[in-house]
Amino acid sequence: MKLIFVGADHEVTGSCHYLEVGGKHILVDYGMEQGVNVFENVPLPVEESMIDYVLLTHAHIDHTGLLPLLYARGFRGQVYATDATVDLCSIMLRDCAHIQMMEAEWKNRKAKRSESLTAVDPLYTMEDAEGVIKRLVPCRYGEKVEICPEMTVCFTDIGHLLGSASIEVWLTEDGHTKKIVFSGDIGNKNDPLLHNPIPTRTADYVVMESTYGDRLHATDRPDYVHELAAILKETFDRGGNVVIPSFAVGRTQEMLYFLRRIKTERLVEGHENFPVYVDSPLAVEATEIFQENRIECFAGEALELVKEGINPISFSGLKLSITSDESREINFIDTPKVILSASGMCEAGRIRHHLKHNLWRPECTILFVGYQAVGTLGRMIVDGVDEVKLFGESIQVRAEIKKLAGMSGHADKNGLIDWICGFEEKPKKVFVVHGEDSVCAGFAECLKIEYKQRTYAPYSGTVFDLLSGKLEYEAMPVPVKKKAKSVASAVYARLLAAAQRLLNMVKGIDGMPNKDMGKFADQINSLCDKWER
Repeated sequence: MKLIFVGADHEVTGSCHYLEVGGKHILVDYGMEQGVNVFENVPLPVEESMIDYVLLTHAHIDHTGLLPLLYARGFRGQVYATDATVDLCSIMLRDCAHIQMMEAEWKNRKAKRSESLTAVDPLYTMEDAEGVIKRLVPCRYGEKVEICPEMTVCFTDIGHLLGSASIEVWLTEDGHTKKIVFSGDIGNKNDPLLHNPIPTRTADYVVMESTYGDRLHATDRPDYVHELAAILKETFDRGGNVVIPSFAVGRTQEMLYFLRRIKTERLVEGHENFPVYVDSPLAVEATEIFQENRIECFAGEALELVKEGINPISFSGLKLSITSDESREINFIDTPKVILSASGMCEAGRIRHHLKHNLWRPECTILFVGYQAVGTLGRMIVDGVDEVKLFGESIQVRAEIKKLAGMSGHADKNGLIDWICGFEEKPKKVFVVHGEDSVCAGFAECLKIEYKQRTYAPYSGTVFDLLSGKLEYEAMPVPVKKKAKSVASAVYARLLAAAQRLLNMVKGIDGMPNKDMGKFADQINSLCDKWER
């Protein structure tokens, strides 16, 4: 009965944990890394085709974005998630596949124009996304589901995103049962749309996130409605646009909720009829899913509005852009406006076009409303860079750069502490993951010293035996090596896969006599020595 840490260890994105019990191979999340990666991740401990089940905490791409790649490499098991997460994944994974394919096509066109012979393949295709979507299994909050004799799970509303959950996992092997809880991303309290995180009371082991483990949100939730209204008025008075890079799922719907109030209460004097453009097909589809799940997932004032027959995320002047032509037309409309577009970290999607058209204009405002990972374009702009490159063109940053402070779908340090201290008895071990290097280590130390929790912040590759309660292998951090040329990435991936196959072969003959093995080992070592030089 093993737990192996694969991704988002001393890093924020690329969440992935591996469980092995009674011959079954399970992943908890399989997310895409975003922004700068500080440490190398170990490959999956087994080939993708050997994975039996995947459990998803929520639909964000840094928790689900590699599922189509898993399918492309042979996975044919089942993926368990909440009803709303299944709905969101069905659109988000297709969107991610579309981006992979479009970017590969763009790079290949560029290579052809420059007479380069290097072809680029997408990480995965739409067919791969469709394949894994068919393997999604919806589950209801609070219901125990026996997935196989070795594993039972239960999803609990954690308040981070529509459908997000912490997952209770009961593992049974050789007559012994252990319970491990994966926190997923713990939500901020008093979210205008979603429930507060529901605590879990018992666990032998806990794997918990630490994204905001070094910071505190305001004691009183900021008045985002009036703060946003003031930003809109100042910008519109200058004749500019307010461009909001926003995650298509979650943050866009929250912003629509605030904008509806601003419109209803006529808080932008002189510009009461300002238009709002949601320029993201994914955001439009996600908004529909939010509306479909509003009874089960909405809370507080939003739910009260629903009961009164009022749509809390819709209003007059809201315009939805679906096609590329509709998207392009937005930037040729002179009327001051709000543009909500994905991606939230400005790494891909239509937001990059809107930044190209608005970043250089001092009358405009670029408003950030979510976490910006290190190394992303969004983080560079927030940190005050003077110039960025978009579509091969240098763009001066002259627009006003603002951020709605404390606006986050993540719990702050106190929220994280409240959640882990909600267990009736302290777990035997609390594994702290999903945070920047210093944050992850610092939060684990805080829990250990101030709250007497038995914490450990593992690096990728760490192996823990859940039955004995002991570390089987303690991995050390492996810094990411800067690659000289990006074109080598495909070859590197092939080499890594070949190395994994070789490792599996070697494991298979462990202990068996073979007079050629010594010679083979010498050849491999010699080759490694040459590469290091």
